[in-house]
Amino acid sequence: MTDDAKNAPTSRKLIIAIDGPAGAGKSTIASRLARKLGYVNLESGAMYRALALKAIERDTSFDDEPALVALAQKLRIELEPTIGGNRTLMDGRDVSSRIRERDVSEGASRVSVHPLVREWMVAHQREMGAGGGVVMEGRDIGTKVFPDAELKIFLDADPVVREQRRMQQQKIKGEVAANVAAELRERDRRDRTRAVSPLAAAADAVIIDSSGLSEDEVLARVEELVRLKQK
Repeated sequence: MTDDAKNAPTSRKLIIAIDGPAGAGKSTIASRLARKLGYVNLESGAMYRALALKAIERDTSFDDEPALVALAQKLRIELEPTIGGNRTLMDGRDVSSRIRERDVSEGASRVSVHPLVREWMVAHQREMGAGGGVVMEGRDIGTKVFPDAELKIFLDADPVVREQRRMQQQKIKGEVAANVAAELRERDRRDRTRAVSPLAAAADAVIIDSSGLSEDEVLARVEELVRLKQK
């Protein structure tokens, strides 16, 4: 157990949902918050990425919904907490680094538009988080996966800021950077316009615009919201 977890308050364990677009900082905040609280960090994005990677390895089209569902039903996804964040295991193999590569990121966005794929994922995610004490980030956690979550946060940022963060994160520039920016805008379009569970803030979510905030400032705001819910 980490020092943060040992020092965490022994209050009732919440389900915390953090939604928002790519590049808003969801994964980082969810990971840090989970460590601080001693909670499990359920990464929905990592789960979709694992499925996309399996599709790539099996040469399955991202547009073939029945084949993707068949892959998902046989897929074993495990998220192992570590001091540096989750390890993602796909059928027992550590794919934590591989699923962050561009081809898998693009594939994750494409497989996630299929209703039956999302149905399988939602059922699996609910099962993993049913006992509470979880921080889950994604794009439809507060609206679809855990609509009764005690705390819902929608973390957003200006599109230009999100593009800059993604480029810095991947240490890219020039023509490649322009391509990444275009991919991010296309992902935003798909996420917000898909027929099933489009990206949107839940009616009772607290919206935080991180455009002008540091990572520590965002985390502090979220921690305060948690404290208020635990009273």
